[in-house]
Amino acid sequence: MFTTTNAFSRFLVDDRPKVKTFCQQTLGLEVTEEHKGISLLTLHLGGGNKLLFYPKQDPSPATFTFLNFPVEDVNQAVDELTGKGIVVEHLQGDISTHEKGMSRGQGPTIA
Repeated sequence: MFTTTNAFSRFLVDDRPKVKTFCQQTLGLEVTEEHKGISLLTLHLGGGNKLLFYPKQDPSPATFTFLNFPVEDVNQAVDELTGKGIVVEHLQGDISTHEKGMSRGQGPTIA
């Protein structure tokens, strides 16, 4: 039943215009908007994958990483993102990161 469907994830947001601007202008990703009784944003990712953002007042922030982008060069990706004003989170604990916010040697390199 599910082997041929295009699954997607959905996330609650309270400021769709801000999310749309961030995804399009900062990340350079395609975003479409639909109005089906409520305003929905669809983030179009590689491979035909999609994320749906829908409105909710006062959503709780995620306590986990909800979107990962595999890249060829993590250093370059971090430099590009921080150059656009994105703050890379620094972790301490089970997974710790160095000054650029990257973790190496504990599985795949992540930032």
